[in-house]
Amino acid sequence: MPKRNPGKSKNHLYSANKAPTNPWLFGLHTVTAALLNKNRQIKRLLVTSTSHGRLPEAALKGFQPEFVGREDLATLLPPGAIHQGVAVLCAQLPLPILDDIIADAPKNAVIMVLDQVTDPQNVGAIMRSAAAFGAHALIMQDRHAPQITGALAKAASGAVETLPLVRVTNLSRALKNLKVARFWCVGLDGESDNVLSKIKTDGRIALVMGAEDAGIRRLTAESCDIIARLPTIDSFGTLNVSAAATAALYECARQQNS
Repeated sequence: MPKRNPGKSKNHLYSANKAPTNPWLFGLHTVTAALLNKNRQIKRLLVTSTSHGRLPEAALKGFQPEFVGREDLATLLPPGAIHQGVAVLCAQLPLPILDDIIADAPKNAVIMVLDQVTDPQNVGAIMRSAAAFGAHALIMQDRHAPQITGALAKAASGAVETLPLVRVTNLSRALKNLKVARFWCVGLDGESDNVLSKIKTDGRIALVMGAEDAGIRRLTAESCDIIARLPTIDSFGTLNVSAAATAALYECARQQNS
């Protein structure tokens, strides 16, 4: 069966630093993005006869799909997976190194930093928003953070293929490195007196989001330059972390493009 194996990536942002992942990705947007990613080694492409025509020709170039029934496909995936009739078995992507990400960052780069956000759906949704608003990368920990499973990739809707994901051991140290590189580290906390829209965010920005229940940890907050909140009304409370991340990313994009 013809397969595309890109071998060692020539992109200097990627290294041999890898984290375990679920090899099956599913869903039309997710699979299309994986097929188009030259850094992704595809081992098998499974499609149903009705879904084959929904994949773009450019994505199928160089691959020989295996036709299967919907029930057979479902048995390979997690229960309840919304596969839309397509799935790929693939090797994990190599993860970038923070130093390389910083070296490659433009003067108005926005980096999303997640402090123990553990829900895969939230992480996937944040990755999708970060990619949509042109974020430079996403940083999260080796521990207390989800791996890139098929469900997370589905929630990210292809963003796992385009948004560099950096895993670090020590988040406070990573923030220190970002500050040395002239990133303004802004932590989001609904209890802050500072409103994000009143803070200048048109240069290099690191947006730091905490876990939905606990928020940003004390040491992480102390590593930030400033803590801010979104202008939600007091009677409503705080937003879900993925919704808050989207609003914060929009505010940064608004200021940078104004």
